[in-house]
Order: sequence, then C-alpha cells, then structure tokens
Amino acid sequence: MSDYRYIILDEPAERIRRITLNRPEKRNALSNGLRSEIFAALQAADIDDSISVTILRGAGPCFSAGYDLGSDTRQNQPFYTAPGLGNWPRHVVDGGFLIWDLAKPVIAQVHGHCLAGGSELAASCDLVYVADDAKIGYPAVRSISPPDNQFYPWVVGMRKAMELMLTGDTMSGAEAAAQGFANKSFPLDRLEASVLDMASRVAKIPSDLQQINKRAVHRQMDAMGMRQGIRAGTEMQALAMATETTKAFIAQIQGKGLTTALTDRDSGFGDGRTATTPAE
Repeated sequence: MSDYRYIILDEPAERIRRITLNRPEKRNALSNGLRSEIFAALQAADIDDSISVTILRGAGPCFSAGYDLGSDTRQNQPFYTAPGLGNWPRHVVDGGFLIWDLAKPVIAQVHGHCLAGGSELAASCDLVYVADDAKIGYPAVRSISPPDNQFYPWVVGMRKAMELMLTGDTMSGAEAAAQGFANKSFPLDRLEASVLDMASRVAKIPSDLQQINKRAVHRQMDAMGMRQGIRAGTEMQALAMATETTKAFIAQIQGKGLTTALTDRDSGFGDGRTATTPAE
C-alpha cells in the first residue's frame, strides 16, 4: 500500500481494509489533501481482489468536524468538477456519488463530532455505525448555507430534516440511529468491534455478487429521484452563498479568525464551542 500523509491504512481482518482519517489535531477537517487521499484509497480498494469491504473512521476525538474552512477549497480538488458558480457543492456531490457508485461496500465508523462535511462523508457510505454519544449535524445552516450534499430528507425524512435544517442542532448517535441516519449505535467501547463484526459478515459474500446487491438498492433510490434531488440541492447551496448573512460570516472568518466566528455563531444555541472545547 502506498504511503499517505493524511490517512492510515490497515487490514484489521481478512478481506477488510480500513481507512483512518489522520488529522486529529484538526479534528480531521476535510482539506482537499485529505479528501484526495480518501478517494484514492477507496478506489484502490475497489479494484483490489483481496479486499471485499472498506471501513472509514477518524483518528483522535472525532470522525470529522467538517470541511477545512481555513483552506481554499477551490485549489487542488481531488478530481475535476466543472468550474463556475456552484463548483464546490457540485464537487462535493460528485464525491458522494463516487463512493455511492463503488462496486464494494463502504462502512462509516463514526464517533465524536460528525459535522457538516463530515456528516456528508458518512452519509455517502453504504452502512453507518455510530457511537451512542456521537454528535451528528450540520451547524453551517446557521451562518453559511444548507448542505452541499443534501442527504437529510432522504435518510431521516422531511420532518426531522426540517428540524435539523432550521436549527443546525446535532443528533446524538443513538438518535441518529433511531431516525435512520445510521444503521445502529453502540457504546463507544463497543463500536470498533461491532463494526469489524459487521464488515466480516459483509465480506463473506463474493464481490461479484455483492456489487449487484449494492446497486439493487441504489437503483431503487435513483428511481425515487434521490440522485436528481441531491444534485438539484447544489443550486440551493450556491444561492445561499450570495446572501448577506453568508457574506458577513465569511468576512468575520477573514477578519477575526475561524475559531471566533464559530464561537459567535453557536453562542446563542449553547452548543459547539460554547458547550465543548473541540472544534467544529
């Protein structure tokens, strides 16, 4: 396996490859460098005959606190997406469907914060298992935009999706499982073993058949309009970037720094940095 800077690869059990996001000092913020390595490793596993399933998890205190807002997301994107208005949300959605369209199953193992882009990454996986006390949500709706990858209505339904979008509040892992975002939640000390057990069960089915099993579900979601709906949502995200609120928040980041801007954003809600020390 090739050397990587931002991820760690291992094979914890037969036919299972595990990708660990390894920017713990940045709460695994999804820079384009990290995203490039994730996609490269997923595609390498997809063509490796010795691998049947991939697990995606985060090092340190959380899965991922979201996109790296301190970097220029327009630079060094991991794959080509047409430039112009809405490039970033279209690029994010392209990445989500890149995972969606892989032949082999991908399992998200989520603990700690799973916010904004982190929640989009997890939602793009085929199976999602979470710690009971994980914090999952999209707080960027308070200051920037709705999600780039608007999966919430599809995985938790309209009413819960509306609540999440109108507040930016997070779900616990237990609630995320109950609402349909995740398959199941576990106490943190049981999460890794439980995910490995499920990955081993998935790996028992030969990959030539498993890819069809996976696509059978996706084709039904496609028939209901999921792919079209999520792609249409990129226009809403791009439109939000033109609002006065979003422009003012970006100016605050540039003038006062990301930490101050996010603290101010969440101060009226009593969560994020106003409740805990980890970055969102």
